[in-house]
Amino acid sequence: MTAASKQPSWAASYLSRPSTVVGPARRKRLIALFALLPALVIFCAFWLLPFSRLILIGAEADRSSGISAYLTILTHRQYLISLATTVGLSLVVSLVAVAIAGVAGFFLARQRFFGKSILVAILTFPLAFPGVVVGFLVIMLGGRQGALAQTSLWLFGERWMFAYSLAGLFIGYLYFSIPRVITTVMAACDNLDQSLEEAARSLGANTWQVTKDVIIPGIAPALLSTGAICFATSMGAFGTAFTLGTRLSILPLNIYGEFTNYANFAMAAALSVVLGVITWMALSLARRLAGGNLGASV
Repeated sequence: MTAASKQPSWAASYLSRPSTVVGPARRKRLIALFALLPALVIFCAFWLLPFSRLILIGAEADRSSGISAYLTILTHRQYLISLATTVGLSLVVSLVAVAIAGVAGFFLARQRFFGKSILVAILTFPLAFPGVVVGFLVIMLGGRQGALAQTSLWLFGERWMFAYSLAGLFIGYLYFSIPRVITTVMAACDNLDQSLEEAARSLGANTWQVTKDVIIPGIAPALLSTGAICFATSMGAFGTAFTLGTRLSILPLNIYGEFTNYANFAMAAALSVVLGVITWMALSLARRLAGGNLGASV
């Protein structure tokens, strides 16, 4: 009788154990691959391939300058101003939206009063509006026939308008950014451990110290993530800007103009790539600062 035949039954089962483990693990990997396959196909078909094509087209010669469109953006004043205006406007909108809606979201999360649900519904209602409708609302407020113009004409004999300028665009972007911040901050405050606030107060901390040392650090990931989302949304918003006027010097309108008015496909592609890269960098930075919680409620 050989040594192998002398092995008990439990030893034989133990030796055959790897084959029974590898099978299910391999099946799980195959199932995961099949589950990810539709998303990968859509990602490649509607993002990776078109964006790769945009990068290549942007490297071609610009129709006006005769050099690469990327170099044209970096060397021509009009494109640099448009880039700086778009980034600056989006950054200001994000900061103001986080400052205003952050306070409102914290108040709504902590207070209970009659009509709260209605107030929250009203404050978040702009999420249902497309950009064109938001632009039209800004015109109704600050356009030539808007409420502000009619009131100033009646009081002072002249029309005050802001709709067809960066100020009107700022109001429009802020209008659809505030609801995003409010909903995220409310969710983050609901999950905030209030025992930490009580402990800080028991140690003698005042309201400002509790806010600065406990509340703000606790909801900081939510503030960073929602601020980044507001920035990305403002960078690429087109409907509101197009409604308020195509003469505004911002990247989405420049891309539209280069593509439709001048058939300058290289410049339109290069501007699209620059806009996408800046937005991606902002989202990546916010995700890193927020500890990977970008888009999460806490």
